[in-house]
Amino acid sequence: MSTQIAESRTFKADPVSHAYSWVTGRGLGRFVAELPKIERFEEQFKTKSDRELRKYSLGLRHRAKSGESLARLLPEAFALVREAGRRTIRMRHYDVQLIGGMIMFNGAIAEMETGEGKTLTATLPMYLYALPGNGAHLATVNDYLAKRDAEIMAPLYEMLGMSIGVVEGQMPSDARRKAYACDITYGTSKEFGFDFLRDRLLIRQTREQGLGVLGTLMSKEEEQNELPVQRGAYYCLVDEADSVLIDDARTPLIISSIPGEAEERAVACYRWAAEMAKEFTEDDEYEYDHDRKSVELTIEGRLLVRRLAKPPELDPVGLVDLYDYIERAIKVARDFHFNQHYVINDGEIVIVDESTGRLAEGRKWSGGIHQAIEAKEEIEVTVATGQAARITVQDMFIRYPHLGGMTGTASTSAAEFKKIYKINVIRCPTNRKVQRKIWSDRVFGTEEAKWEAIIEEIRELHAIGRPILIGTRTIEKSEHLAQLLEAEGIAHEVLNARHVAIEAEIVARAGAPGKVTVATNMAGRGTDIKLSQEIKELGGLHVICTELHDSARIDRQLVGRCGRQGDPGSVRQYMSLDDDCLRIGYGPIRAKKLAAIGERATGELNSYASLFRKAQRKIERKHFGDRKVLLYHEKMRKKMHREMGQDPYLDSPD
Repeated sequence: MSTQIAESRTFKADPVSHAYSWVTGRGLGRFVAELPKIERFEEQFKTKSDRELRKYSLGLRHRAKSGESLARLLPEAFALVREAGRRTIRMRHYDVQLIGGMIMFNGAIAEMETGEGKTLTATLPMYLYALPGNGAHLATVNDYLAKRDAEIMAPLYEMLGMSIGVVEGQMPSDARRKAYACDITYGTSKEFGFDFLRDRLLIRQTREQGLGVLGTLMSKEEEQNELPVQRGAYYCLVDEADSVLIDDARTPLIISSIPGEAEERAVACYRWAAEMAKEFTEDDEYEYDHDRKSVELTIEGRLLVRRLAKPPELDPVGLVDLYDYIERAIKVARDFHFNQHYVINDGEIVIVDESTGRLAEGRKWSGGIHQAIEAKEEIEVTVATGQAARITVQDMFIRYPHLGGMTGTASTSAAEFKKIYKINVIRCPTNRKVQRKIWSDRVFGTEEAKWEAIIEEIRELHAIGRPILIGTRTIEKSEHLAQLLEAEGIAHEVLNARHVAIEAEIVARAGAPGKVTVATNMAGRGTDIKLSQEIKELGGLHVICTELHDSARIDRQLVGRCGRQGDPGSVRQYMSLDDDCLRIGYGPIRAKKLAAIGERATGELNSYASLFRKAQRKIERKHFGDRKVLLYHEKMRKKMHREMGQDPYLDSPD
């Protein structure tokens, strides 16, 4: 192993305390006091048969429906779930998982380290809140995780007499209705939100058309299809709460209305603007605001719009509208990049969610951005539609009278959770002491020098047989690194949004001896990386972070792939002075100065590491500000609707 690697392998212990140092921790004492009660009930349940356990569960359900407080039922309910888990899926909840379940039950977000078993922990509050018969929802980030988690935990719930359903994309209404009628329903926040909007539209349509009176003339099947699919909102547990409640909060869920007559004209405008955008130069024909990421044509730019040749379809379009189309096309050309912000699947633009690294199927950018990208990529331009119904993520989850959450990375956003959702974040202890080692950061002047150093570290660790997971920010960079590894003759696998179908398989193999896995941050959530004893003795999984993301929470998800459940592991962060983080955080002028310093420098520039963290915090504050602005506008919009006697989810003032 090289001297460089040996010298740089200084590390600091990961700041996570051992499992039982939390007993005196602030806010956890009341949860700890419940543990002996749960254990006493568990001892009783061990002697009962499966039939007797189910009968006891039905008794708890009767008591809950009769009005007995769920808090009083908690020790018995948690003990039942613990024993059912041991018998059916061979998993017995650790004490710290019981603590996590109590945190979620009490309307807070449990911050649990990755690998601490959030999927199993979720069964505790889900079962308890399902007892009154009002339905309990678990919202996660994608259909795959919703279906997987429901299937794994189904035997546990079924032993206790609970029905479980899953809501997935493309499901027919009847199947959705059956899933929501179950005691416990797994699904994504997107599906829950769209079903709420569709139900609201259906109720309005039924009322306006008088179908309640005409229902007797309809067949049973037709009548069933005209019924809402959801029950009322009662309890929702949000998995990966930071991703769902914060990262997705800037994108409202919108059901589009039928297009008007101007469809062909709008398509022609998008195509014309995409073709002409290259004729416009920054500071001459347009000005670009780097903070707001907005484009505004100058006087020269507007004159150029007038002079440019236009197809006959644009004759009825006013100049002001043409200016808007051009500004939008320029913004798209600058800010939205293929293989970073979106991919093209079967002739359609599909958004890549940066916070999860996964494809955001069914989502579209608003304000004409999506259509402008379609025109830029010369594929079919979808109709620019109006809004038939809309709801924000904040509005959707605030509807639930009982809300809880779990994630591995929430504490840095605790203030935002408190302000917007009125929900606290409580850190849950780990079952075993964390053995993860954080190696010192390495900063280079240029991206090229950074890649060379990364390849060198991979080569040397690969030679001793340690598995390595390398996290990249975009699909494009994951594929670039794959090419570099191929040139070095290092066998590897790539995991990005193009490989969703085999995601779990790739992640599961990532801990094998000598395995090298290149991934976007989609490898940061959902699937465990198992290590053999041989790998543990070598030091465990090594994670390389090639670039800082816009949020420290996303970086922490990747870091959390190693050192799980007391396993050894290590992680290193790489940065270069031409990284996007500096440009986004400090603006183009300072970023150019830093890049120039990097081009002149030789060797490492590790003293600049703090500059990157400050840039990241600036970006996080900006995104928080954007979400607050959205929340304010949504409040004002709803207030205006109510004053006008309109439905804030269905009637749009636009």
